[in-house]
Amino acid sequence: MIVAVASITLIIPDNHSLKGKRRVVRSLVEKVRHRFDAAIAEVEDHDLWQKAKLGVALVGNDATLLRSRIQQIMEFMESQHLAQIVDSRVELCIVEQ
Repeated sequence: MIVAVASITLIIPDNHSLKGKRRVVRSLVEKVRHRFDAAIAEVEDHDLWQKAKLGVALVGNDATLLRSRIQQIMEFMESQHLAQIVDSRVELCIVEQ
């Protein structure tokens, strides 16, 4: 079993409040969950109104496929034009049984 974990830092340039940030983050999280069946949540920067850090996790048995799915998720997020990805990090963890 392989677990893919991504940390994605977003900037929300046209946002001016925490309420607006929550709306953008909630929209992205719901869309990614629905479209990609991925575990996703805001994991840092809760009190910053123009920055968000999201954690994404996928489980599978093909590392290449998991990396590709994470890339697709990031491309999808950018295609929504709600926020810009300014940093990302992807790690794969092989869990032996």
